[in-house]
Amino acid sequence: MKLKNKKIAIVGGGPGGLTLARLLQKSGAEVKVYERDVHKDVRVQGATLDLHEESGLEALQRAGLLKAFYENHRPDAGKLRIAGKDATIYLDDHAHEKPFAEHRPEIDRGPLRKILLGSLNPETVVWDSSFASMQKNNEGWLLQFKDGRSAYADIVVAADGANSKIRPYITDIRPVYSGITIVEGNIYNAETNAPNLYSLVKGAKLFAFGDGQSIILSAKGDGSLCFYTGCKVPENWTVQSGIDFSDKTQVFNWFKTEFASWSTTWQELFDGDEIWCIARPQYHFPIDQKWTSQPNVTMIGDAAHRMPPYAGEGVNMAMQDAFELAENLMGNDFKTTGSAIENFEKQMLSRTAEVTSITLQSTEMLHATDAIDQMLSMMKGH
Repeated sequence: MKLKNKKIAIVGGGPGGLTLARLLQKSGAEVKVYERDVHKDVRVQGATLDLHEESGLEALQRAGLLKAFYENHRPDAGKLRIAGKDATIYLDDHAHEKPFAEHRPEIDRGPLRKILLGSLNPETVVWDSSFASMQKNNEGWLLQFKDGRSAYADIVVAADGANSKIRPYITDIRPVYSGITIVEGNIYNAETNAPNLYSLVKGAKLFAFGDGQSIILSAKGDGSLCFYTGCKVPENWTVQSGIDFSDKTQVFNWFKTEFASWSTTWQELFDGDEIWCIARPQYHFPIDQKWTSQPNVTMIGDAAHRMPPYAGEGVNMAMQDAFELAENLMGNDFKTTGSAIENFEKQMLSRTAEVTSITLQSTEMLHATDAIDQMLSMMKGH
C-alpha cells in the first residue's frame, strides 16, 4: 500500500477535510486533522447545505454515513420561495408536489459536522491547531502551529478553506474578484428577532432580487436565519467603506442606505438584538488554473477552487475532492503517492473549471436587473 507507514495531515476540519479523513481511515491510513476551532462544540456559522447525488451524497455513501445523513437531514429545508424587493412572492415551492430541489436534500452544517466527527477514530482531530507555517523535512513536512506546537507528516492536504495558508506552498495563482461582496449574517431566535422574515422563509429558503442586488435567506434547525446580502461594489469596499462589521448599528445604517429602494420588511435583518455578521468579498480562481503537482502536498475544497456560493457547489465539490483523492491514494492504479496526487489534481481542475464557469454565470444572473425573470424562466425550464 502506497500509504503504509505514512502519516497524513489534513489541515482544516470542514466537510471536505473530515470526509477525507473518514475515507482514508476506512482504508487503514494514519490520519490527523488539524483544526483551528478550539473544540468540537464551537458554533458553526453558515447556511444549510444541499448535497448532490453525484458529489456530496456519493461521498457519504462511500463513507458509510448515508443512513446517518438521512436521520439528520431536514426534508423541507430545500423548498424555495422567490421574492421581489417589495417582498412580493413570485414563486413558492411549498405549493408544488415536487419542489425544485427535492433531489438535493438539505442538512445544517452542525449536524453534518457531528456525523463526520463521530465517524472518526478517537483523537483524530487535534483542536485549537491554527496553522502557521511548514518546512520540508526529509520526504515530508514539519508543520508549525501558532501556539508553538509542531507535527510531522509525510503527506499534507490543505482543506483550510478559501483563504488557505497552505495553498502558497503549492501555487502562486491568485484569486479573481467576482464583482460581488456579500454581507453574511445569522439572526438567532429569528421567530422573535425577525418575525416577518421568519414567516416569509417558511422554514426553508428564500431568494429576493431587485436593482442588481440580492438577499438570500436560509432557515436553520436551531431557529436561526442565515442571510447573504449581495451587492456590486469595488473589491476593496470592505476596507474603504469604514464600516465596522462587528457594530450592528453601523451595518444597519449601511443597509438602510444601500437597500433604500427595498421594502422596510428586509430591515429586520439587522434590527434584532441577536445577530452576527461579516463582510465577504466573493472571489474565484481562474478557470484555467494549473500548477506542477508535488508528491507530498495537495489541496481540496475552497483552498483549491474557491467560488461564490450562488450555485450551491462549494461543499459538494469539496466532498467529491475528498473521495476522488482517497480513491487515487488508496487504490491500485498508481504506484506512488506523487502519481496519485498528480492524477487527482488533473481530474479535479478539469471538473471544477466547469463548475466555476457555471457558478460565475449564476452569480451574474442573480445580480442582473431582470434577475427575477431569469430565475423564473430557469425554474420553468427545469
